[in-house]
Amino acid sequence: MDLAEKLEILADSAKYDVACTSSGVERAGKHGSLGSCAQAGICHAFTPDGRCVSLLKVLYSNVCSYDCSYCVNRRSNDRPRATFTPRELAELTIGFYRRNYIEGLFLSSAVLDTPDRTMELMIEALRILREEFRFNGYIHAKTIPGADPLLVQRIGLLADRLSVNIELPSEVSLNQLAPDKKKTAILRPMGQIAVQSAQSKQELAVYRNAPAFAPAGQSTQMIIGATPETDRHIMDLTEGLYKKYALKRVFYSAYLPVVEDRRLPALNFQPPLLREHRLYQADWLLRYYNFHASELLTEEEPNFDPYLDPKCTWAVRHPAFFPVEVNTASKEELLRVPGIGPKSVLRILAARRVQKLGMPELKRIGVVLKRAQYFITCNGCAPAHANRAEIANALLDPKAFSVGVQQLSLDEFVPKALPDAAPAVHQLTAHGVAAPTAARMVREEALTCLTRRMCTTPPTATKAAMRGFSDAFFKDTPGAR
Repeated sequence: MDLAEKLEILADSAKYDVACTSSGVERAGKHGSLGSCAQAGICHAFTPDGRCVSLLKVLYSNVCSYDCSYCVNRRSNDRPRATFTPRELAELTIGFYRRNYIEGLFLSSAVLDTPDRTMELMIEALRILREEFRFNGYIHAKTIPGADPLLVQRIGLLADRLSVNIELPSEVSLNQLAPDKKKTAILRPMGQIAVQSAQSKQELAVYRNAPAFAPAGQSTQMIIGATPETDRHIMDLTEGLYKKYALKRVFYSAYLPVVEDRRLPALNFQPPLLREHRLYQADWLLRYYNFHASELLTEEEPNFDPYLDPKCTWAVRHPAFFPVEVNTASKEELLRVPGIGPKSVLRILAARRVQKLGMPELKRIGVVLKRAQYFITCNGCAPAHANRAEIANALLDPKAFSVGVQQLSLDEFVPKALPDAAPAVHQLTAHGVAAPTAARMVREEALTCLTRRMCTTPPTATKAAMRGFSDAFFKDTPGAR
């Protein structure tokens, strides 16, 4: 098998792993070395289901000794197999780099024979890149669960970022669908990477030329929709991973049926892309908005609302928290307001030192007033009054009702529900309802339900608090209460 055939097979096998973004590390070029590493230096491409992935993105080998039910490369699956040699992979990467096709390498692998053997081959490929070709660009490498800690240490000194995939959100699901993988084998290298990364940062602060261990940190990936875990379970796990292992990112991959298995959804299963989107939004709230997983979801509502983003959902659940006075509120309070992000909060805190802020100033700062205006006051005055239906209409996420044309199709002029539209929209279109009509019907129903929800006093709020919220926000139409 020639190199081009290997590349075609192994690049195709790698496309299902979404745990890669831009590098997150800055490294200038050096005399005698090839390339540099910029934070936004990795090229991106889009898979058929809409995911953004980075190139050059390949597996070292798709010959796997494991038989994970959800994986296209599982041992029992009949598909073309290929394996690079360390030098082939290194030369291929350098060749692409010199042609300006790529600016980095994302390298993973199936388990070839044993985890240790697989890691040794990957390390040799990276060693050739770094030492023989003097490649100074970005490298993201996947560590193989169960590999010897010394091998994890060696690859961490060659790669910029490491990752160990969780794969499934619970140990029960892992035992059922991936019996060859163990929870401890996944978490052990995570802990090692976290400890050694922290030690490396301390050494670099003292010794400028100390070797850097995974300077861009570590990440992981979870498959969403293949198993019955709730969003609350996933977010609790995510929060624990961030706290315990200092992860840079947790990636969520909507399950895409690639193999038939009675324990998995059918092959015609619609990937839950909207659910994946909600999880990413909630993940953002954990990392940058000081939210906790327990605040975003409850036992009564363990899954995210498909029609509202998580921040708006929290705001609807906690009317007693609002309105927030933008000229006096703390940073933590401002971050809770829908339509106000971290950058806008910093601008507000800086601007209000020299002047009182009103709606024109907030607009120039970058606040999304379409949503924020119903949750704030400016100098004690509410900038907008509306009934509950109008507010609900402003809060609904248009992404959940997205309809468009499918490119590169013979019927491309026929509007269709986009892949990340709400499941209810896809269900109606599957029964023959035109996509625009289905989206309009679902949106009207969602609007009605949200309006009713906003009219109901939350059990956690006192009547006085609810009354204060209503007086500040709603100019109710007759009979709205």
